[in-house]
Amino acid sequence: MRILVVEDDVQLADMLTEALTNRQYTVDVADDGEVAWDWCATFSYNLILLDITLPKLDGIRFCQKLRDRNMTVPILMLTARDTIGDKIIGLDAGADDYMVKPFDLDELMARIRALLRRGNVAPHSNIVWGKLYLNPSTYDVSYAHEPVALTPKEYALLELLVSNGRRVMSRPGIIERLWNLDESPTEEAVKFHIKTLRQKLRAAGAPEDFIETVHGLGYRLKQL
Repeated sequence: MRILVVEDDVQLADMLTEALTNRQYTVDVADDGEVAWDWCATFSYNLILLDITLPKLDGIRFCQKLRDRNMTVPILMLTARDTIGDKIIGLDAGADDYMVKPFDLDELMARIRALLRRGNVAPHSNIVWGKLYLNPSTYDVSYAHEPVALTPKEYALLELLVSNGRRVMSRPGIIERLWNLDESPTEEAVKFHIKTLRQKLRAAGAPEDFIETVHGLGYRLKQL
């Protein structure tokens, strides 16, 4: 899942990025509203964390602009303004939730999970494909009850493949969903992670072709 953090406070943006990345979210950061708008036109986000006081295009106008174009991505506003009037303005602009700085990080993560569920994304529902089992709450993976130890990127890749099932995921599509804008990986990076993922699954008893290569298109899971 991809989250856009729109925040011009570098220290806070870094803290949010680290906390979200540690929870297996892909995170992009924009430090002004115009950059954030450009990225929303380029990428599909599952959630936006939005500061109100921003350079060039403030959070209220940014939010209104998104909603005027019928973009339904959940928006959680983060702001130092704590009056009832400020909250009403933010919610009327189209925000789905509102938190006042400084905030408790655990509460923020709980609200993020709630908004993702509301947006028909269930980040903590168990995922099963045949004998493969993923627990997004703990990032545990097993095949036929045999534990499979994965790196965070391998886990994210496997979760993406399982979530899409028989739908073919191209290498550029995988990069867009699993790497943030600062990383700039090549398609060779995807091939490498697919290779190591296959090796670990085979070691746990999965068939050789559990992850299929659709030549010229990408990857998908073996038919159940």
